[in-house]
Amino acid sequence: MTILVTGGAGFIGSNFVLDWLRQSDEPVVNLDALTYAGNLENLAALQGDARHVFVKGDIGDRALVDRLLAEHRPRAVVHFAAESHVDRSIHGPGAFMKTNVEGTFTLLEASRAYWGALADDARAAFRFHHVSTDEVYGSLKPEDPPFAETHPYEPNSPYSASKAASDHLVRAWHHTYGLPVVTTNCSNNYGPYHFPEKLIPLMIVNALAGKPLPVYGDGQQIRDWLYVTDHCSGIRAVLAGGRVGETYNIGGWNEKANIDIVKTVCALLDELRPSADGPYARLITYVKDRPGHDRRYAIDARKIERELGWRPAETFETGIRKTVQWYLDHPEWVARVQSGAYREWLDKQYG
Repeated sequence: MTILVTGGAGFIGSNFVLDWLRQSDEPVVNLDALTYAGNLENLAALQGDARHVFVKGDIGDRALVDRLLAEHRPRAVVHFAAESHVDRSIHGPGAFMKTNVEGTFTLLEASRAYWGALADDARAAFRFHHVSTDEVYGSLKPEDPPFAETHPYEPNSPYSASKAASDHLVRAWHHTYGLPVVTTNCSNNYGPYHFPEKLIPLMIVNALAGKPLPVYGDGQQIRDWLYVTDHCSGIRAVLAGGRVGETYNIGGWNEKANIDIVKTVCALLDELRPSADGPYARLITYVKDRPGHDRRYAIDARKIERELGWRPAETFETGIRKTVQWYLDHPEWVARVQSGAYREWLDKQYG
């Protein structure tokens, strides 16, 4: 019994792999291209652990994916690998189309061929679990109900459009070919090992360095926040008991405005690592809003609770405190990520 995880050196993927091997002895084959946000240091705790097989490679490499499936015979593919930063997608959408659309297509085709050749029992048990985002649903008005799984797709950025396309491919491969898929759409994740380009880690890292804390527009964009280990437990629940062909929204029931997130981070840092120069909120700097910035996301996570009994274990207050403390406790990780030094070993190891 083995699972194949794609993108397992990234933020959510590495947390999932670590969490999986804390919960289970079932081995993980971890395929990651180690782009800028993929970091093997996230997985340092698994060094020498025979349950974790790391492979540097691209999900778009069909020969490699075929070989891994044939060699390791996984019972499931858990597909995290994706370009995921909206700002980067605005400046360079091509990489998002290549990884999120073409890469998912290649992975689906390889999985379909592998699944089709399995014996009956293994074929019935196999799952392709596609990990997606709430951003595919578009933007909500203040009075709108949260996104349910039946909400129409209305992606507004190159990133969300590429993820919407991948969701549609997964759905089509199930309905056309019978591939046993499940899809999860999550809200904004936060927690350990988050690359400091996203809101929460960027605020922590900049504040500690005495740099400006950039807030887009008026800071009133609202997101639903999900602690990353809660996301991992939700994925495990869907992989274990989700109905084939179904989509499950995984949310934290924590709608917060961006400016409130920033002020919360500042207040925690004031408590845990006070600055001699005064409260960290002095660093908040409003900047021009980004193009097409969605105003509000919110997840209705009642389906996964109703069918699978899942609810998040962390409140935002407990999760954000753990997150800030983790960054305070791991300055070396932050420094190496920011400098790019963590990539030097990769260059030596993989050329």
